[in-house]
Amino acid sequence: MSTEVSPPPGNDEYLAKRTLRSGSAGWVLLAGLGVSYVISGDFSGWNFGLAEGGFGGLLIASVVVAAMYLAMVLGMAELSSALPTAGGGYTFARRALGPLGGFATGTAILIEYAIAPAAIATFIGAYVESLNLFGITDGWWVYLAVYALFIGVHLAGAGEALKAMFVITAIALVGLLIFAVAALGKFDVSNLTNIAPTDAAGASSFLPFGYLGIWAAIPFAIWFFLAVEGVPLAAEEASEPEKNVPKGIIVAMLLLIVTGAVVLFLVTGALGADAASSSGNPLVEALGDSGAAKVVNYIGLAGLVASFFSIVYAYSRQTFALSRAGYLPTSLSVTNSRKAPMLALIVPGVIGFGLSLTGEGAMLLNMAVFGAAVSYVLMMVSHIVLRVREPGMARPYRTPGGIVTTGFALVIAAISVVATFIVDPKAALWTLGVFCAFLAYFGLYSRKHLVANSPDEEFAALAKAEKELE
Repeated sequence: MSTEVSPPPGNDEYLAKRTLRSGSAGWVLLAGLGVSYVISGDFSGWNFGLAEGGFGGLLIASVVVAAMYLAMVLGMAELSSALPTAGGGYTFARRALGPLGGFATGTAILIEYAIAPAAIATFIGAYVESLNLFGITDGWWVYLAVYALFIGVHLAGAGEALKAMFVITAIALVGLLIFAVAALGKFDVSNLTNIAPTDAAGASSFLPFGYLGIWAAIPFAIWFFLAVEGVPLAAEEASEPEKNVPKGIIVAMLLLIVTGAVVLFLVTGALGADAASSSGNPLVEALGDSGAAKVVNYIGLAGLVASFFSIVYAYSRQTFALSRAGYLPTSLSVTNSRKAPMLALIVPGVIGFGLSLTGEGAMLLNMAVFGAAVSYVLMMVSHIVLRVREPGMARPYRTPGGIVTTGFALVIAAISVVATFIVDPKAALWTLGVFCAFLAYFGLYSRKHLVANSPDEEFAALAKAEKELE
């Protein structure tokens, strides 16, 4: 499929209206951003995997998924050091797989980031209702309030937003520490396996839903780490991105492995696998009617807000990058006086709010995981292709193990895509349909309207020129 790349009228003016504020974040803020993306997954969502695989199934799935994410993060650290732009995974795939591969990757990431806040909004609603403040109940207006408030904060600019996210994330981590201390006294090892075994193949008290339960639990294990791969989206707003982005994403991933393990064992051990499997706020229920439970409830809300807040940032930057290069309507990448992309923040937010009205957190989670897993497959393929095809590319950071590491992540990511169809085939098929509609838009329209002097297209043109010279 051929593409047409041409400069728009007034190149300098076009890009001047589509620039982000550089130098807003060092590696500490970037690591905080990585944790912020994910921290809500520790407070709610992952526990639905107990209903699919039991404790044993979810534990095994979590170990495999953690290994996949660590391998993937190491691969993305290399790619982000070599290609530090706001496009993140889309930029990597554009260089390796061409315009169609880049757009497919960016679209999968955008689906993930547009749907994940909708799922988180439903969890925020559950936490708000459990607080029983002024008679507040879960409802559409709670979802509307969080979307309006946090999109508004992002419109104030990246530096302000990143610092606010860092503070909220630090509060959420303190909440996890308080929970861990309180839950230790309630831990009972028998609670881990209190789901009655079924007649499925391989079923036992450890694996009540058998071997297939491990596979079905994978999408929920992904919730422990979902969106950490979004750190490279801040590359254009970071200082020394070739150094700070790799460091930030790796530190974030290591911290998330620890927090995920803590909540998996302590929530299940304190509350019981059966009760935890359907809880909207499992950490609070695990602590019962206690002062610590009330504290964790308030702080748990902060954790959910942190991820909601940061993923809004992520979807806006992915939309911005695709729009600036012409893959999506170019009006979406225009920035305001604070260098924040206005429509890139608002339009996906309106779509996400509409999805949140379903109130189906588990279904939305599965849809977000589908988009994520597809993007992981394409990004790992991109790492392998660039290692083979462009061995001389400048890489300030190199992935330990090279393509063996990213090859492992690729295999697990492909398995994860299939797992979303096992958990909720209807939701996965709907998401696949949206993905295909985006690809049709590219084939019929946007491939003929790409912007030559956007950073991602310039990276690709430079690579092509270097290859021709060789």
